[in-house]
Amino acid sequence: MSFIASRLIHWHHNHGRHHLPWKRNRDPYAIWLSEIMLQQTQVNTVIPYYTRFMQVFPAIASLAQAPLDDVLALWSGLGYYSRARNLHLAAQKIVLNHHGQFPAVRTVIQQLPGIGRSTAAAIAVFAFGQREAILDGNVKRIFARFFGISGYPGEMKIQNHLWEKAEESLPIDHSNDAIETYTQSLMDLGATVCTRHTPRCESCPLRSQCVAFQEQLTDQLPTAKPRKALPQKETVFLLLLQQQKLLLQKRATSGIWGALWCPPEIATGVDATDYCQHHLGIQVKQQPIELPALDHQFTHFKLRIHPRLLHVVSDSRITEPESIWINPADALEQGIPAPVRKLLKQNFLSDNQTTRI
Repeated sequence: MSFIASRLIHWHHNHGRHHLPWKRNRDPYAIWLSEIMLQQTQVNTVIPYYTRFMQVFPAIASLAQAPLDDVLALWSGLGYYSRARNLHLAAQKIVLNHHGQFPAVRTVIQQLPGIGRSTAAAIAVFAFGQREAILDGNVKRIFARFFGISGYPGEMKIQNHLWEKAEESLPIDHSNDAIETYTQSLMDLGATVCTRHTPRCESCPLRSQCVAFQEQLTDQLPTAKPRKALPQKETVFLLLLQQQKLLLQKRATSGIWGALWCPPEIATGVDATDYCQHHLGIQVKQQPIELPALDHQFTHFKLRIHPRLLHVVSDSRITEPESIWINPADALEQGIPAPVRKLLKQNFLSDNQTTRI
């Protein structure tokens, strides 16, 4: 057995995370859901979402049959909404192409929407006891430090090198318990000890042979992504208020916040009153109220949202199914993106959930 595998398996017995709700569970659906939710999201944030999701959609069939709106509503606030859309689509494909049974082979799992090689491998290990290597962000960091591999892990050459190390480090023991414990211990070590900032090297079972520890390179490995200034974009959200209800529109399924409910959006410089009249068929008071701007950062750009409050003075003739008038408190139960949720809470809802404006 490799040094890494033997040390981690022994370490995990006393120091691993054994309390997580999806542990000791061979249900591939539950494991799949947890792995998708944990992508780019902290465990403590995921747990309440995971628990609610499993209560509402306890099996693949119930998820596949659910309207996408219901799925997104449960996901609202968790971010990276393409995960929820892919989860829903993958459930439908499992029902259609696999008779409702989650596939048991990593290469087949990997063909489902939203599932990459590492996630597919983790599901294959935990649900089916297969001998597969994982390489998520935490594991890349561990291997880059342990083997002293420099270079940004997002580069193909470096990533391929890390995959080679991941394969080489697998336990020779093919038993389900060994491979599962080793895989989980990698995840736990990266989350609790070999962290991105201020790693707890004194508690690491690998430190005696870790290149980064021996050569004091833990603050340099893994190599950071080359810095590039994020472009700044600006947009305007129209908060149209009619009889204490707001207008929300469902966005297209592709793009940012796909299939989520948002206020009407216009470019900066567009006359809000004129837009409401000619594009929405709504008469509003002449002067919109400018509310404080809200900044939101995506992976590839920064967005500044300028909310404009407009009071409707005529009955709206909007009847499209992709548009709804809704009480701000009720809107929080819909699939809305995090910045919209923040706007509603800041500008319309007090602690007792009553409309302020």
